[in-house]
Amino acid sequence: MRFEAVILAGGAGTRLRPVIADIPKPMAPVHGKPFLEWMLRRLELQGVSRVALSVGYLHEAISAYFGNRFGSVELLYAVEEEPLGTGGGIRKGLAMLDQPDVFVLNGDTFFRVDLDVLYRFHRQERAGVTLALKTISPADRYGTVEVLGSRVTGFREKAPLALGLINGGVYCIRRTLLEEYGLPTKFSFEQDFLEKRVREGSVAGLEQDGYFIDIGVPADYERVQQEWNLLC
Repeated sequence: MRFEAVILAGGAGTRLRPVIADIPKPMAPVHGKPFLEWMLRRLELQGVSRVALSVGYLHEAISAYFGNRFGSVELLYAVEEEPLGTGGGIRKGLAMLDQPDVFVLNGDTFFRVDLDVLYRFHRQERAGVTLALKTISPADRYGTVEVLGSRVTGFREKAPLALGLINGGVYCIRRTLLEEYGLPTKFSFEQDFLEKRVREGSVAGLEQDGYFIDIGVPADYERVQQEWNLLC
């Protein structure tokens, strides 16, 4: 099976400015390599052969470093001339690919997901989009996800929680799904799309227990420098 993926790599990394500057957030160095490189290594190991990088802020830094190929992975660049939100960025990346179902990943999150398991579950459930879910503690930094069986039924705002099930930022999505709705050019995938689609029962969720880290804040960016071996 030949897998394809979209990586949202357009983040400016505003909250990381105290520790990195003048580079896109996915290019933040971790043990001497850009965070994005660790992500691409993991995708290559799992059989992903083509990745559309949805890029915006200082995108030249990404294309200059990686070019059009990373090992056996072909790289395409969906360049946002102006910010399109996570939804617009995903849609632009999906348009460059051709597999019926595509993985989508946040470029500032590493979640060790078994993509083959996620893909098979997504197809078995005949879902429009399937979220990889992760139980973390504490969960107060994230909104949490409510599930009933295999279906996501709702999302809760951030709240002080000792333990919570969160959206891990890895999805399997039917490639044409976003074209089936009258969405604006710029929109949030999470708020403008997912939160509305759960009412239809078309959003599935699969919990996985692999290593998870979000480098969006300095504390976790510093932590991943110590845990870099878990990205291998």
